[in-house]
Amino acid sequence: MNRTFKIYAVIFAIILAVIALLELNKTEVTDWRKNFQTSKKSPFGLYIFDHEAKFLFKDKLKKISENPYDYYESSDRKPHNIFVLETELDLESWKKIMDEVAKGSDAMIINQHVPKDISDSIGFYTSNFSYSESNVLKLTDKKFSNSYVKIEKFPGGRGFTFVKPEIEILGKIISEESDDQAGFIKANFGKGHFYVHSEPLFLTNYYLLKKGNTQYAQDVLSYLPDRETLWFTDKKSENSQFFMRFILSNPALKYAWWLLLAGMILFIFFNAKRKQRIVPIIDPLKNSSVDFVKSIGNLYMQEGDFHEMMAKKAQYFLHKVRLDLLIDTQNIDDDFAKKLQLKTGRSEEKINEAIVLIKKAQDPYASVMKEDLVRMNELLDEILK
Repeated sequence: MNRTFKIYAVIFAIILAVIALLELNKTEVTDWRKNFQTSKKSPFGLYIFDHEAKFLFKDKLKKISENPYDYYESSDRKPHNIFVLETELDLESWKKIMDEVAKGSDAMIINQHVPKDISDSIGFYTSNFSYSESNVLKLTDKKFSNSYVKIEKFPGGRGFTFVKPEIEILGKIISEESDDQAGFIKANFGKGHFYVHSEPLFLTNYYLLKKGNTQYAQDVLSYLPDRETLWFTDKKSENSQFFMRFILSNPALKYAWWLLLAGMILFIFFNAKRKQRIVPIIDPLKNSSVDFVKSIGNLYMQEGDFHEMMAKKAQYFLHKVRLDLLIDTQNIDDDFAKKLQLKTGRSEEKINEAIVLIKKAQDPYASVMKEDLVRMNELLDEILK
C-alpha cells in the first residue's frame, strides 16, 4: 500500500467520523409547511387522508392526476362526484368542472383560494376574516351537533365573507377574536351542486390523527351522493417513480449514497493518469498498385482506346507465357499454338481464337471493338488459370 493511498484512506475515515457525529447530534426538525401533498407524512401533508380516502368514499374513489380540462376533453361521463382538495387549477379546468356540475354532477371544493371569476359565478366570496391562533370548525346541521374540529396550529383564517341569499350554509368557523363566519356552503348550480369548504387543514395528517376529528371529515364528505367520485390531484402530490426514491427519502441512506458518490469521484480523479505509456497505433503501408492499375484501366476505358488496351493485355500475356511456361513468343505461329495447348491443356479452338485476337492487337492498323477486348481478356485469363 503506497503512501498516497494511505493519506486518502485517513481523510476518508475522518469524513465518515464527522458525518457520524453530526448525525448523532442532529435534532429532528418538524416541517410545518402547508404542502397538502398525498406523499408527505409531515403534519400538513395528506398521507393519512390518501390512505383512508377509499373508506371515506366507500371504495368509489378514483384519483385523476391530469387537469380537469384535459380529462373531460377526452372522456364523456355520466353524473358523478368531483373532489378538489387544495389543488391549483387553471381557469379552463374550473370552467370544465362548472359544466359538469351544471349537467348533474356534484363538486366538493376544499380550497382556501378559488378564482374570483368562479366564486362570483357560484355566488360567494372568500377573504381573511380572522388572525386568531385557533378556530373551531363546526357543522350547522343539528344531527351533526357533536361534530367539530379545533384548528389550533396555523389556521388559515379564511371564510365566506359574502354568500348569495339562496346559498345554504352547512358549517361555520368560530373564532375567539371575530364573529362567526360561514366556512362550509352548498350552492345549487344547474342540475348539480357545489359544496365549498374554506379550510382544508382538517384533512391533513396532524388533525386526522387527533381523536374525534375523523368524524368531522366523515360528516363533511357525507354530503356527496353515494356514487363514483373523481379526485383531481396535483401531479407533484403523486409518489415519485424515480428508482432512487426510497434511498433519497431516508436521511441515513441519502447521506450514505452521497458519500459513496463522493468517494468514487475522488478515486477516479486521483487515478485518472495511466500507469503505462500509450502505444501509438501505426497503420501498415497500403499497397496502391491495384488501385493504380484500376485507375489506368478506367482512363483507357473513358478514352475508348480499346486497341491500346488489347495490345497491353497481349504484351502482358506473352510475358507470362515466357516467364511461367518457358515458351518462346518470338513467332506466334502453329508451333507456338501447339506448345501453348500442350502446356495449358486448353482446347485447340480457344488457343487459336486467342492467337487471332493477339495478332489483331499487335497489328496497329487493325480495327478493334470493345467486344474484341472483352473476349480476348476472357480467353487469356482462362488460358493462364
